Amino acid sequence: MLAIARSRCPEGEFYQGDGENLPFESGEFDRVVCSLGILHFANPEQAIAEAWRVLKPGGRYAFTCWTPPTQNPFMNLILGSVQTHGTMDLDLPKAPPRFRFGDATECQKVLSAKGSSHYGDEHTISLSLAPRPVRLLQIQGGKTYAGLYAKGDISITPAKMPFFARWDSDDRYLQIRIASRFIESVAREAFEMNPDRLELLPEFRTRDRQIESIGIMLLSEVQQQNLGPNLYIESLSNVLAVNLLRQYFTAKPRLTIYDGGLPERQVLLVLEYINEHLSQDIKLADLAALLGMSQFHFSHMFKQAIGIAPYQYLLQQRIERAKELLKQKERSIVEIALECGFNSHSHLSKQFRQLTGMTPTAYRTH
Repeated sequence: MLAIARSRCPEGEFYQGDGENLPFESGEFDRVVCSLGILHFANPEQAIAEAWRVLKPGGRYAFTCWTPPTQNPFMNLILGSVQTHGTMDLDLPKAPPRFRFGDATECQKVLSAKGSSHYGDEHTISLSLAPRPVRLLQIQGGKTYAGLYAKGDISITPAKMPFFARWDSDDRYLQIRIASRFIESVAREAFEMNPDRLELLPEFRTRDRQIESIGIMLLSEVQQQNLGPNLYIESLSNVLAVNLLRQYFTAKPRLTIYDGGLPERQVLLVLEYINEHLSQDIKLADLAALLGMSQFHFSHMFKQAIGIAPYQYLLQQRIERAKELLKQKERSIVEIALECGFNSHSHLSKQFRQLTGMTPTAYRTH
């Protein structure tokens, strides 16, 4: 088969090797082909992973397989002939079910699991949470990294960039995806940058204490299932975006920090807006828009003015409103929760206990 390929395409270079342990460097080939071999591997997932490993970014992998008789009537003829004229009780080597890869859904599942992928319009940060260092192979942007990732190490993959990753042992990591349009919005508002000129650089194993801290705080928020309207997550997202723009994009903007905080007139305007909209989903963008400034600068100057971050003030005011409404014995806690901007009874109870040390029910009885 190799000789035929070389004769028909003399300008190409063709090589063969053990599909489960290819003797080639990573990112070396434009194409990998496996003709009916996928059906004979004891570990087809390993063979697929090896194919992804040796492919260049944007390379193609092709394999042939059998489709079941329900999709391919000719297979009925083959199986019928084998059953009639062959011997069915042979001790064959271990192999996957003969029609496994004839299922398009199964193919997509297996191929996607082997580490080669890309995220459309989202930049990706991967933060290692593994208790022990994990050996990792990564290919992205035409470059390869192979080595240990320890807890706290991060990698950054720009949107639309194909990448491959494979690890040799159990791994734990936090993956943060940030929409390109969000980064563009922060660049435009906080730095007055032209979004068309933004380019995020890929990063392999590196350390960034600020990104690590933000990642851990985001993970904690998710683990606490605080998934409703969340000014806290919006604030963290803005700080993360600013950090990326300043450290990991080709054009590194300078950040101007304004001292002194918001003037009293602007503070009162924001506080009045929050008070009148406590039952609604108040977003950081809404508050910043009141004053015509970026979300990042608004958060910084708001904290300078009153001593706490916008999300902390909003939570305090919602809890204070809940305290007042809990005095009305006829009103249910679910009703009070929704009126104060919480998405459920449990959401109110969790936040109420964190700030007061007791549940809404206990507060009401006292």
